[in-house]
Amino acid sequence: MSAGFKVVIPARYGSTRLPGKPLLDIAGKPMIVHVCERALAAEAEQVVVATDDRRIFDAVGKLGLQAVMTDPNHQSGTERIAEVASIMGWADQQIVVNLQGDEPLIPPAYIRDAAQALAGQNRAGIATLAAKIADAAEIFNPNAVKVVLDKDGYALYFSRAPIPWNRATFPDKHDIAAAALPHLRHIGMYAYTVGFLKSYCNWPASPLESVESLEQLRILWHGEKVLVKIVDKTPEAGVDTEEDLVRVSNFLYSS
Repeated sequence: MSAGFKVVIPARYGSTRLPGKPLLDIAGKPMIVHVCERALAAEAEQVVVATDDRRIFDAVGKLGLQAVMTDPNHQSGTERIAEVASIMGWADQQIVVNLQGDEPLIPPAYIRDAAQALAGQNRAGIATLAAKIADAAEIFNPNAVKVVLDKDGYALYFSRAPIPWNRATFPDKHDIAAAALPHLRHIGMYAYTVGFLKSYCNWPASPLESVESLEQLRILWHGEKVLVKIVDKTPEAGVDTEEDLVRVSNFLYSS
């Protein structure tokens, strides 16, 4: 499988907490532009913003970046990316990285890591990232998704629960230093082949993903492999709130 890859950035204007989030100013630029720049720095062959809003489409185009208008009725960014792949006529073996439009601090190396991990094997049509957890509180935080791997680095399960459960220490004290296995936090970036995307979008939602509210469990439910590349650390959090916007702006202004 070729290591060349494209990046698609799903970007919706509607947001309950931050309406117009992709166009909010961060250090003098719309947030979506920062994300595009991260993708370009990762040496992607092509970077495309997938949006359902003309304001985002126009703003991206004015800056010389590529955007595609997609169906506003999509239920997920994955479906939006599949539509872009179809519009562009990309081949089934083409690798596409799904980069969230609210991640202006994502390390470009991580984008590349996901694509190269997928290209380096032929058992899975999707690859993602994880990092070791050093803080026990993170293991017990339901907003931090955990993943358990098999011996070859493929996902056995994703959960909001503290997995694997350390029977020797967790009932009484949260001692992760004594754990036999490192606990891993899933980082929600995905590299897919276009052929995998086509299959995925035809699968019905699974009971597991409904219970855990984790879309990636649909893949395991349908018997497919998910390759997980372990990286050095969890990246800086994205932008969901006004407080996040201030934090990220301060980070970029000071860096």
